[in-house]
Amino acid sequence: MNIESNAIPPWQSGPYSIKRHGVTISNCDSEPVQTPGCIQSRGVMAVVRYEDLTIVQVSENVVDHFALRPESVLDKPVASLIGVEGENALLGFTRRESIERNPLYFITLPVMDSGSYDLLVHRQGDLLIVEFEPAADAAEAFPDYYGMVKTSVSRLQNAQTVGEFCGIVAEEVRRLTGIDRAMVYHFHPDFHGEVVAESKRKDLSPWLGLHYPAEDIPKPARDIFKKIWVRPLPDAASPVVEMVPLTNPDTGKPLDMTHCALRGASVMYTEYLANMGVAASLTMSLMVDGELWGLIACQHETPKVFPHQMRAACEFLAQVTSLQLRSVEQRESFEYRLRIEEIQNRVITNASQESSLVPLTDSTPNLLDPMDAAGVAVFHGGRWWRLGSTPAETELDGLKDWLGERPEFSSSARPVYATDSLVRDYPPAESFADVGSGLLAIPLSRQKNAYVLWFRPETIQTVNWGGNPHDKPVVTGPHGPRLTPRRSFEIFTESVKNRSANWKRVEIDSALRFRMLIMELVVSRAEQISELNESLMRTNEELDAFAYVASHDLKEPLRGISKYAHQLMESGQMEETERRAKLESVQRLAVRMDSLLDALLHFSRVGRSTIAVYGVDLNEVLDEALEMVSARRQEIPTEVKVPRALPTIPCDRMRIREIFVNLLSNAMKYNDKPRREIEIGFSEMEDGITAFHVADNGIGIEPRHHAVVFKIFKRLHGTDAFGGGSGAGLAIVHRLVSQHRGNVWVESTPGSGTKFSFTLSDVPFP
Repeated sequence: MNIESNAIPPWQSGPYSIKRHGVTISNCDSEPVQTPGCIQSRGVMAVVRYEDLTIVQVSENVVDHFALRPESVLDKPVASLIGVEGENALLGFTRRESIERNPLYFITLPVMDSGSYDLLVHRQGDLLIVEFEPAADAAEAFPDYYGMVKTSVSRLQNAQTVGEFCGIVAEEVRRLTGIDRAMVYHFHPDFHGEVVAESKRKDLSPWLGLHYPAEDIPKPARDIFKKIWVRPLPDAASPVVEMVPLTNPDTGKPLDMTHCALRGASVMYTEYLANMGVAASLTMSLMVDGELWGLIACQHETPKVFPHQMRAACEFLAQVTSLQLRSVEQRESFEYRLRIEEIQNRVITNASQESSLVPLTDSTPNLLDPMDAAGVAVFHGGRWWRLGSTPAETELDGLKDWLGERPEFSSSARPVYATDSLVRDYPPAESFADVGSGLLAIPLSRQKNAYVLWFRPETIQTVNWGGNPHDKPVVTGPHGPRLTPRRSFEIFTESVKNRSANWKRVEIDSALRFRMLIMELVVSRAEQISELNESLMRTNEELDAFAYVASHDLKEPLRGISKYAHQLMESGQMEETERRAKLESVQRLAVRMDSLLDALLHFSRVGRSTIAVYGVDLNEVLDEALEMVSARRQEIPTEVKVPRALPTIPCDRMRIREIFVNLLSNAMKYNDKPRREIEIGFSEMEDGITAFHVADNGIGIEPRHHAVVFKIFKRLHGTDAFGGGSGAGLAIVHRLVSQHRGNVWVESTPGSGTKFSFTLSDVPFP
């Protein structure tokens, strides 16, 4: 509070009223507008103790209205003003209605032979505040306010833009009140105001588009407007009258008149209106998300009565306007949002296809195209990519380091920094204010090593001010120098320095959405790289296996064929029996080589083919597999046990059948028992994954061979032992299980049997 050194505010040292003490402040934000100590002389106010309905304060003009001196009313029951019936009705009204800081019309009744008065009542803790306003002539017909408001609401619902919406509000309020000028006044983030809509008499000068400094509606006034909907001032030039006594005799405190329709007007405000040639005003609040979005300011050149019926209609219209205002803002920004998101999606697609963030700035479209900004800079991989008008890279480096320390970027909810005046938070920005007065910045990683920065230049626009915002004339009042409102309301033009246009909510939200998409892309790319690495590792292992096969398994029959062919060629004389034996050996080796090549080709195809996943009943698959190995079962009688029915799971039917066929064939082949047994079942592992198994009572596998049985062509016995074979079966099983994102392993005791187990992912695959 800026107070003259030789003046002590009377409301700090004792009872205070704007009538008796004037204003001694040199800062509008210090004026005690909530406790002025005075009311407008057009009505009477009585402060009543709720407990016993005794009058503890009354306005001094009770003598002018009711021919009663204040001392004759104080400490008397309120019935002394409104009669016993009125007092009883008041008691019932206060108990029936919710009136805590909520003024409601109570009744219209004659008071002390002085005519009829409208009574408005509200409660503040232990006090009732009763306001008496002269009632309109009974013969006077009121307009159909309900019908008028209904029409207004219908018009508002059809508005498509905020400008159109506010224009309708101004027109409807003026139609409702019959006032000379109705304006919609919007507060900017720094609390300076702008007239965004206006409806007026044709002969009045237009004020649409004018800006007014924040001091014109100081913080105390804004705080009041956040608590009330309507503020009437029928005659700004009428005198104010004090409360008697000035403070509550029970508490010693001044009366809080925030919600009073008769509250005395600020001296600053009445002089302000006089300088504009305004005699009466009616002001309504516009609230959005609990904050004061603006005001509906109505002005009239002559005094004008605002009856409570009109004020009630205006209050309802202000509430409806406030409720609809946010949806209109969102509707207006919807097309802009769609445009931003559509282009951002295309940018993300380009970045995904190129596996790079370069398309963010170096392709069409790019990050600058959808956003209303002059430049964009992307930091990634230790360097900058710039497009449009941006600071130099050295300046960007300093800005990046500063942003890395911002608390906003440590928030997981909304990691974004947006400002229309970067120099306020980051003074070095003054050197590049021409291109970067406004900044919208997001981090692209949690490690804060990648950023996107959008820049807006200094707004070298002109703002049309309703008077010089820096003109704060001081006059001498009865208690020393004080501020007085500006006397000149000619347009004053000021260039806005180190400021840019404000960032809209839709732009900030879209930047956060883009960040989420980029981070999803990075995570997806990391997962793809991980999968590619795993695939490459498997491919390298298979290449090693193929090299082994090519150098060993495939060469072995070739060497035999070559040996026998050479012997046949070199021997001049050879018995027919010996010659036939050698030719049979050549034929057998050729068949084996053909079998190896077929197995290798099948193994290769298994690795390249795509699996088709859908819900499969494994009982049906097992039946098909058993049918395919039935010939071997007939040759070697085998008992197959399935302790419980197998489940239905998402998998590739043909490939799971091949797994069962290979495991069943091995279980029957590698068994030297007179009674051969096989069990197929499943069990739940500790992590909740289902493991399937095929177990036998065969020859078993020594532990040292457990790790190599799944290698291709890796046989543990002679070529012709146990019926021969290519040695590719278990390698194919391993590959098929891997394609299902599962694992396969073996448990065995030599001479007692072998158990092969495998798992399958329970997540459906694309």
